[in-house]
Amino acid sequence: MNDKLIYQMPPPACPIRFPHAIAVAALSVAIIVSLTGCGSKGDNGAQSAGVTVSNVTLTAAQRQNIHLYTVAQSKFRKTIETTGAVDFDNDQSTSVLAPFGGPVTRLLVSPGDQVKAGDPLAEVDSPDFATAISTYRKALATAQTARRVADLDKDLIQHNGVAQREEEQAQTDAANAEADRDAALQTLVSLNVDPQAIKDLQAGRPVSRPAGMIRSPIAGTVVEKLVTPGELLTAGTTPCFTVADLSRVWVMAQLFGSDLASVSVGDPAEVETGIATNNFSGTVDNISALVNPDTRSVMVRVVVENPKDFLKKQMYVRVRVQAREESTGLLIPVAAILHDDENLPFVYVAQPDGNFSRQHVTLGYRAGDQYDIAGGLQASDQIVADGGLFLQFMQNQ
Repeated sequence: MNDKLIYQMPPPACPIRFPHAIAVAALSVAIIVSLTGCGSKGDNGAQSAGVTVSNVTLTAAQRQNIHLYTVAQSKFRKTIETTGAVDFDNDQSTSVLAPFGGPVTRLLVSPGDQVKAGDPLAEVDSPDFATAISTYRKALATAQTARRVADLDKDLIQHNGVAQREEEQAQTDAANAEADRDAALQTLVSLNVDPQAIKDLQAGRPVSRPAGMIRSPIAGTVVEKLVTPGELLTAGTTPCFTVADLSRVWVMAQLFGSDLASVSVGDPAEVETGIATNNFSGTVDNISALVNPDTRSVMVRVVVENPKDFLKKQMYVRVRVQAREESTGLLIPVAAILHDDENLPFVYVAQPDGNFSRQHVTLGYRAGDQYDIAGGLQASDQIVADGGLFLQFMQNQ
């Protein structure tokens, strides 16, 4: 008798169970289906990528969960948001160059000081200054002497005291001397010589060697001090100070691509600093004719009033430009926009038979809580403005 060996599997140590997470997920799906009143769709419940989704049919009770919106042509004004940086108004600011050479002996102002046109900014021990005064004094004396000679010859020629040619030469010499005098005087004025010193020279009074004064050409605030005592200045070359009227500044903003077509000179703008509630109103004053080759942006200049000098140069700000010209488009609520598995935007459109179908759309400009639809919808279409997620859930069952 042949014995047969029979192998028997031992009983499991514990009964096989579903993982707890799978059980919970299954229970959740069952609850959601029961709440929506939507039964199982069998094999059509899971849709693979690329399969056209079917329309959604709602019961009367389910329709209470959605709100429809009728698409219509609407007018709106575009608002372009960008960034920018504060700069001085170049029409109200200037770099003060040294009008003469020499070492700086004394600084008379500090950054932040308010000055008027003609106020002294620094004192310079300048040989150019002394030379200009000496030249004017000589030219003044020569012109006076030449004029007296010319007047004397004019009287003598009436009595045949001098020849006609001599009298004409005297008149020419006097005119040349007076031209040299006027040129020397203009040099003193350009060097900002004290007007009282010029009057003393013209009156023949002695003038002590005055110090060369660098004066402010405009009224404003000293925003930069670029020299120090003892520094040697070069006439017409060395920048000494920057003086600016800060009551108005420029904000240089950048525009890109299609935003450029929406902005025009004269459009109102709002500048946000991000510091408390300090916002400022301005106006687009200039749009550059050049494109920045590095950023591919176009510079737009916004003129902004600057009370209390709050805006500082190189301060970064946000700029909102509102177009004055109205645009027309199909505006729909942002809440109506959904996205499919490929992240393409679509809306649900009500069909004549009462169903709802997906319609892919092309999004344009966003105006607040509405989108301008560039394609995919027509006026009078009815779309689901609120409740689209409910439809999408039912469609995916």
